[in-house]
Amino acid sequence: MDEAPRRRIAALCSHLRPTDSPSPRRIFSDDGVYTSACSSDSSRGGGGVRESSSVNGVDQDCVFCRIVCGKSPAYKLYEDDLCLTILDINPLCHGHTLLIPKFHFSSLDVTPPAVMAAMFSKIPFLSNAIMKATGCDSFNLLVNNGAAAGQVIFHTHIHLIPRKASDCLWASESLRRLSLKLGNEASQLAKCIRDQMSIASDDASEMQNRGTSLAGASDDVSEMQNQGTSLGGNYRE
Repeated sequence: MDEAPRRRIAALCSHLRPTDSPSPRRIFSDDGVYTSACSSDSSRGGGGVRESSSVNGVDQDCVFCRIVCGKSPAYKLYEDDLCLTILDINPLCHGHTLLIPKFHFSSLDVTPPAVMAAMFSKIPFLSNAIMKATGCDSFNLLVNNGAAAGQVIFHTHIHLIPRKASDCLWASESLRRLSLKLGNEASQLAKCIRDQMSIASDDASEMQNRGTSLAGASDDVSEMQNQGTSLGGNYRE
């Protein structure tokens, strides 16, 4: 088997509890998870998303959607209306935990700010519990966003990884950090990023204005209807 398919299978299996353990109760309705594809497609260069095969609004091939719906077992630590926290069954270290939204979004950059805010607001609560339970005093917060960054399950998820001093978990921690090239190159990079944020902000404002205009038009129609009703009542009198 090629390395890419083996890597995807390993990632999928890493989030499932052994099947001989009892399955948890059903915690979310089928209609509560958006339809989407969560596995990368090697035929599209490893960066694409496969067509989904959905039934009742749930992608049958998405491991996280299935866990949320109670169709696949997992060790649950915490859940609320928007997110679910589970143990990674093949952890990088003792206590490696995953925080996922109950609704499906393929990556962090397309996840609504309100959902991300709800998820990140739980980080202090969850991390403190994980560190105390594992005897650690530090943790990494990790998101692999996109195929090039190592994402293999295209359903937004955040890794909480408890750490201890000198655990040598990341080989990159021993590498020497590069220095930022000051001068024209750094200035151009900073300007380019600011320009992109400005464009995104302008697009968001335009969409908001369109929504406001549509709402105003709807109010005008409602007012005209009310006036028509009043006139009709006066005529009948």
